[in-house]
Amino acid sequence: MADTPRVTVWNEYRHEREDGRAVRIYPDGIHAVLAAALEKGGFEVRTATLDEPEHGLTGEVLDSTDVLLWWGHEAHDEVADETVERVRERVLGGMGLIVLHSGHFSKVFKKLMGTTCDLKWRHDDTERLWVVAPGHPIAEGIGEYIELEEEMYGEPFDVPEPRSWCS
Repeated sequence: MADTPRVTVWNEYRHEREDGRAVRIYPDGIHAVLAAALEKGGFEVRTATLDEPEHGLTGEVLDSTDVLLWWGHEAHDEVADETVERVRERVLGGMGLIVLHSGHFSKVFKKLMGTTCDLKWRHDDTERLWVVAPGHPIAEGIGEYIELEEEMYGEPFDVPEPRSWCS
């Protein structure tokens, strides 16, 4: 990994152009907001979106990415299988992947997990996200978990049992 972690923030960038509320909150897309916050935190950041050639995730981009943040919401099926395979190979080769929002239904996440990635959803609870790899640079300073006061994704979550490297 580079001295300064290199992060690519990927976003399908559809919801923020079509939904009036999302357009007002994220006029340049959620990827731009996430990138700005990460840059302030000292990360080297680039963004990529669904409508770019190869969805912005060329071999060159992925080879220079230490951690990929994946923001998916409604266009999961539009991601090309070639891009999914390229991302999968890089993750298996050591690139970090943080799947955000509804990205649990993305082709990338489902391919990596080997399951349906189905889960429970509700909008009336606090979500607790556990840090399962505290030694990873992207988790530095977070603590054991963070809590979100938004919609809740919960159990059962159809993913495989964690491997020993997660403990």
